[in-house]
Amino acid sequence: MTKNQVRQVVFVCTGNICRSPMAEYLLRTRLGPDTEWQVASAGVSAVDGLPPSRPAVLVMKEFGVNIAGHRSRLLTDSVVRPADLLVAMTAAHHRDIVQQFPFSKANVYLLKTFLPGGPEGDVLDPIGLSDDVYRAVRDEIDVALTGLIAFMHAVNRSTREGL
Repeated sequence: MTKNQVRQVVFVCTGNICRSPMAEYLLRTRLGPDTEWQVASAGVSAVDGLPPSRPAVLVMKEFGVNIAGHRSRLLTDSVVRPADLLVAMTAAHHRDIVQQFPFSKANVYLLKTFLPGGPEGDVLDPIGLSDDVYRAVRDEIDVALTGLIAFMHAVNRSTREGL
């Protein structure tokens, strides 16, 4: 991989209006502008062009991250093919991705596998629930991103070393 080669990570949830955009924008913020990674999100059942949910905007603003300009998009072949990593919020999303895009199987991960200790499981869908539930989901995503970032750095190293 050359220094300027861009890698892609795509977060996947259902509607692409709360969990995956929160993960997308948190990771973008944590990686900063000089990253080799392009960060995006999509939903397995998304309707293109919807804004993020009000509570998602609110709880992200508490972290100093503005997601108000985000617009939902459906997970399609044109999103999946260039992705180096697809990070699913639930086991059902993981199955949907692999069933619809079998060529992507080796690149699909559950977000919670990156939590300390690697507990597997789903990130709760907060849609229609309280702001406190959104905060808990945001915080769980944020903690998992630390492990994901370490994994992404390992991917970059192994690519540079030709592994």
